[in-house]
Amino acid sequence: MFRTLGGGDLGTNQTKATHPHAVTELCREGSRLYANAIRAGRISRADAETAPCLEELSLLHPDPDDPSWLRPVPPAVALAQRLSPLEHEITERRRLSIELSDVFAPFMALSTQATTSDSITVLEGSDRINAALNLATAQCQTEMLTVQPSGHRPERSLIQGLERDRPLIERGVRIRTLYPHTARYSPERLAYVDQLSDGKVEYRTIDGVVERLIICDETTAFIPIRDDQKVALELRHRGLIGYLIKVFEFMWDRAVPLSAGAPYETAPDGITEIQHSIAKLLVEGHVDEAIARRLGMNVRTCRAHIAKLATALGSGSRAQLGYLIAQSGILQQDQSTPAGGRPE
Repeated sequence: MFRTLGGGDLGTNQTKATHPHAVTELCREGSRLYANAIRAGRISRADAETAPCLEELSLLHPDPDDPSWLRPVPPAVALAQRLSPLEHEITERRRLSIELSDVFAPFMALSTQATTSDSITVLEGSDRINAALNLATAQCQTEMLTVQPSGHRPERSLIQGLERDRPLIERGVRIRTLYPHTARYSPERLAYVDQLSDGKVEYRTIDGVVERLIICDETTAFIPIRDDQKVALELRHRGLIGYLIKVFEFMWDRAVPLSAGAPYETAPDGITEIQHSIAKLLVEGHVDEAIARRLGMNVRTCRAHIAKLATALGSGSRAQLGYLIAQSGILQQDQSTPAGGRPE
């Protein structure tokens, strides 16, 4: 069978109605007749009519002594005729590849000097983010660390989480997840945790977490870069991932196991633990929306707690509330109480 390289012409590449293959090929009948012609030194035109490709490929030429006969073109000559345009095309393409390499050489040198790399990928849209998460968790073999700042998630989101996490558990992957304390009062979240309860799965809660974080096997991490969670970064930079793991471990050591019971019991001063957390953030200057986001609750609930805190301290204004918090000593009380809620 003879074919062109890259669609180059050897005469034409169309199929005749009287012959069942393209003219750049040599059929079984053509091969048989060409071999017979080589052995005999010639072939009659009548016999060659069953394989018109022999003449179309210039493998036969008229016998100068008898026009009713055809003589075969020697195979070496026929091959050279067909290789010549192909070798010319290869030479031309090689020349073009060298020219292209020369054009891009200066940019390649700049690329090796640049500090950015493929270790940070921007993911836009929920579909692309979920696809990247699914791939990373499918490849996870040892441990997955997650921080979920919101205690309440839509049912569809929880189902996606179940579908993603259950195979990890079945493979023996350890999972550690941090939630804000408000997750303890979310029936959906508690049901989710109950379905994934296993020796290698641990859940803890903390006063407030900064933002969502997922780390797989110390090799891949995901963080959002917009509040609507529609744009995220996929990180594969070992230095960045190592830093994020240290941040996670810092929060993990100060968190309370989900099985330890509610941490919001009312203290002797009549102020609940969540109100202590809000008081600390108020003194730091955070607005209501930021406090609610940090503690995983809606703004209305946050403001209700602030109102109760103001009542407990006898405050008549927001400015006075900050002063009274500082004077009450409740923040010093927080500092003397470890993560588990027991005085040292």
